[in-house]
Amino acid sequence: MSEAAKNPTHYRLLTALKAIGPYLREPLCKEGFYHFDCLSVCVDDTKSPEDREFWGWWLDLCLVDEQFEATYQIGRYNQVGEWVLESAPESAAEEITRTQEVS
Repeated sequence: MSEAAKNPTHYRLLTALKAIGPYLREPLCKEGFYHFDCLSVCVDDTKSPEDREFWGWWLDLCLVDEQFEATYQIGRYNQVGEWVLESAPESAAEEITRTQEVS
């Protein structure tokens, strides 16, 4: 088997991962690293859209020694567009779990 057949290119992996669902964040991906996330529950929907934060989850796939390792976290997506590892309130947990299962 050729090396290319055993190791798909970054672009072929992106195509395959995009087919899985809407959660791949292509601009954050690079060869050997793929980022997925989901904004599951708005923290405070009375705030204007540009000021909203969300509870949700993220998953990073990293190529390590020719195998992918997954790191999965739950937390808060803040106003500056960064994930913060933080326990979600019980009121958001059910929806976060639902979005994980349908992904």
